[in-house]
Amino acid sequence: MRILVDYRPALRERTGVGEYIHHLVSAHAAAYPSDKLGLFTSSWRDRPAPDLAAGFGPGPVQVVDRRVPVRVLNYAWHRLAWPPVEWLAGAWDVAHSPHPLLLPARAAARVVTIHDLFFLDHRDAVRGEVRRDYADLVARHAQEADAVVTSTEYGRALVADRLGVPAARIHVCPPGAPRWQTLGARPNRPVGGYLLFVGTLEPRKNLSVLLDAFARLLDRHADVPPLVVAGRATPEAAPLLARMAAPPLAGRVEYRGYVPDGDREALFAGAALLAIPSLDEGFGLPALEAMAAGVPVVASTRGALPEVLRGSGLLVEALDVVGLCDAMATLLFDEARALACAEAGLARARTFTWERTARAVHGAYTDACSRRSAAR
Repeated sequence: MRILVDYRPALRERTGVGEYIHHLVSAHAAAYPSDKLGLFTSSWRDRPAPDLAAGFGPGPVQVVDRRVPVRVLNYAWHRLAWPPVEWLAGAWDVAHSPHPLLLPARAAARVVTIHDLFFLDHRDAVRGEVRRDYADLVARHAQEADAVVTSTEYGRALVADRLGVPAARIHVCPPGAPRWQTLGARPNRPVGGYLLFVGTLEPRKNLSVLLDAFARLLDRHADVPPLVVAGRATPEAAPLLARMAAPPLAGRVEYRGYVPDGDREALFAGAALLAIPSLDEGFGLPALEAMAAGVPVVASTRGALPEVLRGSGLLVEALDVVGLCDAMATLLFDEARALACAEAGLARARTFTWERTARAVHGAYTDACSRRSAAR
């Protein structure tokens, strides 16, 4: 099978979508060495690393790079469904977009991954030229896709109910846990440690409520470790950054910015707990990373987080400042409870592998090709 994937989200600072497509390509290359994988990239100024394809092993991985401005190409693809991807990248059996908008194709089966649908009820969460009708675009593209991939059963239900996609075309393909050393070990809580938040600094991640809860925790306890905030700042993050630098949080909150993949194991290994109070998550990859590192998790009850944790962490309603404060205090000061959560999280994380993800997504590709052929 010849599969072209839109690799552009993984070229720079990889957030959730970039991590997803990078690890999926790597696992697919290992699991299906006879398949041909194409990594589509485009930019007017930036070029992919010369050794990008070689980093995925000896299999047939090809970089298809075109000197076209990203914004220009996205506008043409999203608004005009033109030019067909074959004009830029040649013939493929599958064209896979790791985000909700299709790669327009004449012959290739079209697959999209939908990570979350937060924007359906929060139109202001989308920036750029697609803000005004992004939800309508996503619905149309999902209905036109030959297969839709989601990370959770929660996501499958949303795509079916909110976008009107038949359940038979939706494939649940959870991502894999990182293969860190701790994944095969017992939890080993660091001495001291820190509270950890990992995520893009955007409204959906609900960092403001975490800062409220952390300030309350500082008032209640004298020996609270610092809070480390790691993630790329968006234009909306200026008030949050200012608040972290002002009393009473100044000196108690450390903002580290974006943390690259190679440094994430050390980041999680030093944490006493991870807090992920998101207003919505299609999956919540930092929660799985923490579980793989043997770090206990406190998460919100929103989105797919309860499905991902499945009883291995503490759950709190996203806007409950007092409840979040209490849950963090429990994991900090109740050693037995924290250890139980960490052990349960490790066991849960071991069930998520990228090989399993690659095989599930390959099933989606096969189904998409069958549907595309039947429609001709």
